[in-house]
Amino acid sequence: MPSPGREVILGVGGGIAAYKSCDLLRRLLDRHYAVTVVPTPSSLNFVGAATWEALSGRAVTTEVFQSVAEVRHVSLAKLANYLIIAPATADLLARIAAGRADDLLTNVVLASRVPTLIVPAMHPQMWSNAATQENVRILRSRGYIVMDPAIGALTSGDVGQGRFPDTSDILKEFDELIHQSADLHGKKVIVTAGGTREPIDPVRYIGNRSSGKQGYAVAKAAAARGAQVTLISANVSLADLPGVEMIKVETAADLMKSLDSNFDAADIVIMAAAVADARPSQLRDTKIKKGEFSAISLTQNPDVLATVTARKSSQVVIAFAAETSPNLEEAKEKLKRKGADLIYLNDVSHGDIFNSDTTHGFIIDKAGNVREVSKTTKETLADELLTSALHQLS
Repeated sequence: MPSPGREVILGVGGGIAAYKSCDLLRRLLDRHYAVTVVPTPSSLNFVGAATWEALSGRAVTTEVFQSVAEVRHVSLAKLANYLIIAPATADLLARIAAGRADDLLTNVVLASRVPTLIVPAMHPQMWSNAATQENVRILRSRGYIVMDPAIGALTSGDVGQGRFPDTSDILKEFDELIHQSADLHGKKVIVTAGGTREPIDPVRYIGNRSSGKQGYAVAKAAAARGAQVTLISANVSLADLPGVEMIKVETAADLMKSLDSNFDAADIVIMAAAVADARPSQLRDTKIKKGEFSAISLTQNPDVLATVTARKSSQVVIAFAAETSPNLEEAKEKLKRKGADLIYLNDVSHGDIFNSDTTHGFIIDKAGNVREVSKTTKETLADELLTSALHQLS
């Protein structure tokens, strides 16, 4: 199974060079990328959906109104780490530059925020046309990597610039694109996720509502950006992340022990787990009967965050504050008291945030700077936190 960070959407435009993308797909698979092909409807005149499905091992759709229940263009955009469009016709370049969304591929392009490589192929006169050159300029100005077509013989019998580049040249360009986006390469990132549970007896425990989704999103994003990631997971129902070192814990003491073993080697530590503040003073070996259940005596747990930050050398530590009545000044004080470098403050009142796919809140740094995070996905926040941590690390 491919590691996180190796999901590629391969968009295929409606040109004769579409058949050459079959080789590109196979070479990506050889490199252990997972590839989902999104052909334009016109491209199916050259290579059919069955071929793409057989080569990729994944279902192929071309229209927004196929697999509607999946909200296909959004789900594909969330899945992707990289987008390659090869070949891109003059028409497809024009539609992307204009922000059109008239088939599944152009919808995915608009919904994606990932490094994108575009590989044009067309007749030389179409490539050199002023309109096409202006569209290429626009796309490059927006951050897309647009390759120049190769020079050579074309299907029409003409010779000139417009030929689909060799697969090896496309992969070299893709390697460069990956290198530019792997800004955490060589960094060690520790992420805590989920919620600790403190047992009362063999049946019951003191816990919280944390689903672990935010921590898992951070771990996945860090791996996608080239980091070596250790995910310390407390009581979640989420699937393990391939390519990420998984450590399963239950209690605050378990979490502290795992952090103690891994902290010194880390560059960035993201403390997304919700840690129980207290535990029962006594743990019963047998189930407490209903008639005996009158009170639970509690003992305060060690402050996991403050304990690990006290031994910081060069690490950047990001804390979380989930409050039902968020207060920026209290969050700033907590940041200072805990010794962290950044804190993410969010409002979990009315059941919001917990177990949700979205979040909103404030990122606060040691200097007291506050940046509001409007409602967004937890994946987007994960990248924002990692970028902030990288800036602190620098």
